[in-house]
Amino acid sequence: MQVLSSPTEVAALSLNMRRLGKRVAFVPTMGALHAGHLALIEAAKRHGDWVVVSIFVNPTQFGPAEDFGRYPRPLEADRQTCEAGGVDLLFTPSREDVYAPDHSVYVVEGNLTRGLCGPHRPGHFRGVLTVVAILLNIALPDVAIFGQKDAQQARLIQRMVRDLRMATRILIAPTVREQDGLALSSRNQYLTEEERCRACVLSEALRLAESCYAAGDRDAVQVCARMRARCEAVVPASAVEYIEAVDFEGLAPVTTLADGTLLALCVRVGKTRLIDNVILGRPHMAAAYGLLA
Repeated sequence: MQVLSSPTEVAALSLNMRRLGKRVAFVPTMGALHAGHLALIEAAKRHGDWVVVSIFVNPTQFGPAEDFGRYPRPLEADRQTCEAGGVDLLFTPSREDVYAPDHSVYVVEGNLTRGLCGPHRPGHFRGVLTVVAILLNIALPDVAIFGQKDAQQARLIQRMVRDLRMATRILIAPTVREQDGLALSSRNQYLTEEERCRACVLSEALRLAESCYAAGDRDAVQVCARMRARCEAVVPASAVEYIEAVDFEGLAPVTTLADGTLLALCVRVGKTRLIDNVILGRPHMAAAYGLLA
């Protein structure tokens, strides 16, 4: 496995691989790698011949009161994880490698950010889209893999790639969970043992919603209310940042559940902000949205 920090060298290598007929697959990360990231790497290996992983804790997507300073950065452990996972190139740029000193251009999306995390994290998705655009222009991949746990982010990136006519296909891999249902996240390590138990309420609320849908309940307002009641049995009402039902196409609110509805929630457990979601009828939506099995 090669480890590089130079954008110029990474781009040259990627171009050379493509000239040789190799399909380049890319997994952008912020490090603190776990089994969820390994699943993305495995998906990249299935969809590409040469796999690039980037590790960059992007400052522009953190708000002033968020956890940029304490976000975990176990670079050596991450390097070993990538090597064991069969990654071909690990890209570890510095802030100066990604952003010019007088950087002033940002990518802003004006529709899909209106709900879910958008209103609660002003500027977050501007930072996400900008850094992903930069990384795609460096890695020059045929395909890039993102996780469904960050479903809004993944849809925004798909929309950016579509609207800006970028030449990368964006695929979305399923959320990887612990045995008790908790979605894997680098931020889970912030949780105390007691908070870790309470955090399972997110996946429990989603399973409740899926059961309602399977039983024929199509009232989105009622199902979201049941999800909220389940969460508020475990955490204070003020800790439930949002519970929303939106269509996966444009992330617009819906009142009737159907295949392709995204049920998403954000709950603060202690000081840790956690998100999770399900896509109802997910297998039926796979072809349209690049959802991986």
